Amino acid sequence: MAVPKRKTSPSRAGMRRSHLALRAEAHAECGNCGELKRPHHVCAHCGHYDNREVVASGKTAKGVVRV
Repeated sequence: MAVPKRKTSPSRAGMRRSHLALRAEAHAECGNCGELKRPHHVCAHCGHYDNREVVASGKTAKGVVRV
């Protein structure tokens, strides 16, 4: 069985883990109501997408999390 000959240095371990950092979620401002929403998603507050009303304003968007 293969066994490491030397201890992995903290610097090398950190370089290996450099891609594991969590990124902040992207948010954009809705052009209609100004609320924050995910890019390329229907606004959960007003139901607009690409300057058009996609979901009726009285209904809540299914599966959309409000921010």
